[in-house]
Amino acid sequence: MAKPLSEIHHNLLKLSEPINLTLLKTPYIPPEGTNISIKSILESLLPTNNKNSNSQKDIQTQTKDFCLCCALLVSTDAVQNITPLLSWIPKELTILAQQALSELPRIQFSELELGNDLGLKKLVMELIVEVLPELKGIMKESSIDYKDDGNEISAASARTPVVYAIVAAYQLRWFVTQVEYPHLGKLCSLVIPCALTALDHWSSEVKGQGMLCFIYLAKNVNAAEFGVYEDVILDICCKNIASTDELWHYVVEMSVLMVTCTQRKNPRSSWFEMMMNEMLSHLERQPSHKDRRNSWLELIEPVFNSMGIVLLAHFRRIFPLLFQWMHADEDRTVILVLERVQTIIKLTWIRNTPYIERLVDELTVTHKEAALRGAREEIRNQILQILVLLQKCKGTQFEAAWDKYKDDPNLGTLSSSLCKETAAVVAH
Repeated sequence: MAKPLSEIHHNLLKLSEPINLTLLKTPYIPPEGTNISIKSILESLLPTNNKNSNSQKDIQTQTKDFCLCCALLVSTDAVQNITPLLSWIPKELTILAQQALSELPRIQFSELELGNDLGLKKLVMELIVEVLPELKGIMKESSIDYKDDGNEISAASARTPVVYAIVAAYQLRWFVTQVEYPHLGKLCSLVIPCALTALDHWSSEVKGQGMLCFIYLAKNVNAAEFGVYEDVILDICCKNIASTDELWHYVVEMSVLMVTCTQRKNPRSSWFEMMMNEMLSHLERQPSHKDRRNSWLELIEPVFNSMGIVLLAHFRRIFPLLFQWMHADEDRTVILVLERVQTIIKLTWIRNTPYIERLVDELTVTHKEAALRGAREEIRNQILQILVLLQKCKGTQFEAAWDKYKDDPNLGTLSSSLCKETAAVVAH
């Protein structure tokens, strides 16, 4: 049996009171460049004690708005690079919002209505159908409009401040990430257009939340459920690879997850080709950018595994970067490079390539350089494993490349270890 509307309204007011009081006493100064108050936006989403607003529609609206208020407050807790617009929100408010969200379903539903469902999940599933089109509309208001001829563009933000779109994007990401597999797949036709609107926005802060939505979707939706949106999503992934430094990690993770999720059974898919070329182009422009190269090296492995032997077509661009990064100042980069080199060898056996001799040369130099590194043992173990792999798959070609280093006094330990590993393989 549904709860009386007056009881729901009374409990909503009671539940929102601690948030309201904390908001009132929290100091807030709008960031430079905007006269829109986020604090005022939050306050406007809180339930009101208006006796003329007790209809079912009014109560549903207040419940939805209060959920949006709490969503914005808790969404800041899950993002590393929080927007300055929301950085003023204290931990106390986030905790209060989390507590309110856990209590909200018990206010809205009777025990019989809740049944075995997790309360918040049930509430989100009911609200999301109404909430997402609203959030999409808000983000669209400050996006870039293309004129009919497709050439001229005009920023709608001249009319609508982008602050509203940033708030909506954070709320969108919170709502999307509350729905899990297998339920999320059924909402793709609702979620994807909204997430695409965020990803297509000119603001990097809005884009970032759209990327997080697609990262979550790729992990919680079957490939078939992307349906007609598959090519649109992959296309916008490619276009966003040119994103700012702070979004690079997100865009690489999103692109890797989306292309491997949808194209896993087709290693020769043109989408693998396009994404790899886009990423390599940006890495070639900034090869010394530590964060970009490390993010790519950390996240690209699933693409390598999906492409397999097709990786050979990209060797002329991949190996020069790997050779350069193998001598980076940072140990983490060197370790990641060596891990990816191992993967490439296992997948391709480096067939039909001129890079064997150069690879052996670079590995020996890196082995010597490791003497001055903190992670010397890990680096040298990785190098040994790579050389053993090369010996297995390239035989005489490897021996010819290694021959000039056999008597190098600085590589005595490596030569000895390589001989032991080889003997152990032969023995088996």
